[in-house]
Amino acid sequence: MPVAKPESSDSRVIAHVDMDCFYVQVEQRKQPQLRGLPTAVVQYNEWKGGALIAVSYEARKFGIKRSMRGEEAKEVCPQVQLVQVPVARGKADLSGYRNAGSEVVSILARRGRCERASIDEVYLDLTDAAEMMLADNPPQGMETIDEEALKSHILGLNNEDGSDVKENVRKWIHRHNADHRDKLLACGILIVAELRMQVLKETEFTCSAGIAHNKMLAKLASGMNKPAQQTVVPFSSVKGLLDTLPIRKMKQLGGKLGISLQMDIGVNTVGDLLQFPEEKLQERYGINTGTWLWNIARGISGEEVEGRLLPKSHGSGKTFPGPRALKTVPAVQHWLNQLCEELSERLCSDLDQNKRIAHTLTLHARAYKSSDSDSQKKFPSKSCPLRYGTAKIQEDAFNLFQAGLREYIGFYGGKTRGSHCRGWGITSLSVSASKIVPIPSGTCSIAKYFHGQSTSHFSSMQSSDNLNTEATLSLPSGSECYSEVNLSEPKIDFPKEESWIKDTVPDLDLQEQKDLSSTLSEKTQDGFIQEDISPLLLSGCLEQNRSKQQWDLSKDESQFKSEYKERKGKRLKDKGTYSIIELFKSYNPNPSGSFLSHEYNRTVGGTDVSSSSYSRDGEEGRREAWGYNIDEIDPSVMEELPPEIQDEIKAWMQPHEQRPNNMVKRSCTISHYFSPSKKS
Repeated sequence: MPVAKPESSDSRVIAHVDMDCFYVQVEQRKQPQLRGLPTAVVQYNEWKGGALIAVSYEARKFGIKRSMRGEEAKEVCPQVQLVQVPVARGKADLSGYRNAGSEVVSILARRGRCERASIDEVYLDLTDAAEMMLADNPPQGMETIDEEALKSHILGLNNEDGSDVKENVRKWIHRHNADHRDKLLACGILIVAELRMQVLKETEFTCSAGIAHNKMLAKLASGMNKPAQQTVVPFSSVKGLLDTLPIRKMKQLGGKLGISLQMDIGVNTVGDLLQFPEEKLQERYGINTGTWLWNIARGISGEEVEGRLLPKSHGSGKTFPGPRALKTVPAVQHWLNQLCEELSERLCSDLDQNKRIAHTLTLHARAYKSSDSDSQKKFPSKSCPLRYGTAKIQEDAFNLFQAGLREYIGFYGGKTRGSHCRGWGITSLSVSASKIVPIPSGTCSIAKYFHGQSTSHFSSMQSSDNLNTEATLSLPSGSECYSEVNLSEPKIDFPKEESWIKDTVPDLDLQEQKDLSSTLSEKTQDGFIQEDISPLLLSGCLEQNRSKQQWDLSKDESQFKSEYKERKGKRLKDKGTYSIIELFKSYNPNPSGSFLSHEYNRTVGGTDVSSSSYSRDGEEGRREAWGYNIDEIDPSVMEELPPEIQDEIKAWMQPHEQRPNNMVKRSCTISHYFSPSKKS
């Protein structure tokens, strides 16, 4: 649990903005004729007309609730308008609602630090804006106050004497003898009212808000007066708010902890916690949780507004209630593939638009076992490093499920026969991507090592919509390193790998063809290359051959097959090979500190490193030196090279006195790979 900071936070102005039955509003904006009518958004399935996920305030007056099914809602209110959530991949598609929420966030963020908490709720830290208003144009001196601000609900303000409510609010805002905290809240009232009106004007959506000195109190207040209203919690009213608030209504106390407080120590309201000293709560619930409970009983929270406009994670899930539970492994795999496809699409969009990458893939599931009703929530969650690409995410998610299934069966003594389950089923599946961070500045692709080469061939092979060619994704330790993220590739029916390589890249020698063939051997179910090919090798070779063969991945299938047949019988008379050194042909920087110059330009393990200098035709009287500063070498680049070359480069990079004499075999050096083949 978060623990309050030691310094006082009473002078902050925090707002929690909550959209009013947001999904209904999004549908009513698309279909204006639904405004004013009892309306509900339904996630359709064949059982009783689907589940209601949002209910308009007009429909609530008839007794329709979110817990109902579509058919039940029709029985309660025959005139209710049921709007189905869009469907994609056999499940609800919420992208339209997410995009609409982003419209609102962009407006709210204009006046303060903004944290998007979900599709339809946002926290705002308006402290700086309130301090500025208090200094430049304090509310106490305002002659006119906006009507929307005057409709605010201020907790503790006495309106029981029959006086005009709006006039009482005006007087509270105009107070000259108020303390600094209340003056800041008065500024917050005006700012939030203005923002809400701006949201309505630009998006046609109404929203409610809570205004207080911390996130916890603002969250509680935002739901107290809805729709399209705002509620304020002055410091003097905090105790009155919490004394009678049911403990289960408090954020993070709706689950096991809240039940324990009720059942074990008799706490039914937040105010009941005041009777327990901090030490007693720490003794029972741990130091951090005990301190947190002691603080929330007094309305204290040190949780900051994070300043985040983008989600912390992406997820895709689906439930399979009752008879729809998944009882075969192929059925589970089918739905995992659908969920992972959606997740991959969202990750691709996030990477493209926001230049962010996710690092962790997590699978959650719920299962039941016929002999154990308590097993509903005990299917273990599993996580692993996230690999980009739909097929890879699908593969990893299924592996996580299988690991969880084995663990679950072990717990409950169940058995499987083939692909079928015995005595249990899956009632919920979800996959999520978390630990999403911006791509670190300063990182770039392997192309930076080709200073003298054009990198146009990189972008020509990749979709600019799905790949940031300037960044290398740094995945967690233990995961694979990828110098590129192939999120979308043209669908090509490749011929048999080895013959395709020989015809398409004829300048590779036989060993390099075999190496490349083995790299290409694993494809996704859509025909995409699943294993990453070193962009250093493949893109360079394709660039060299494009002028001879005009091979283009963008060609349609018929063109590809036609040109492939024409090339199939042709072989170059010159049997010499183009090795990777050809990519350096136009580059001769002769940098200081080159790892092939000075003290490194000597024998390593019996091999003359300087022999890596290469002259193409042998007619030149000198060899062109090539090399790079060791400090500029990204160690992850070496993982793309053959193992024996990795060993040799590691030897170069070690201090001379630390190199073992047998580090590299004489026959397996870079010079071996860069030497021209003998003429036949």
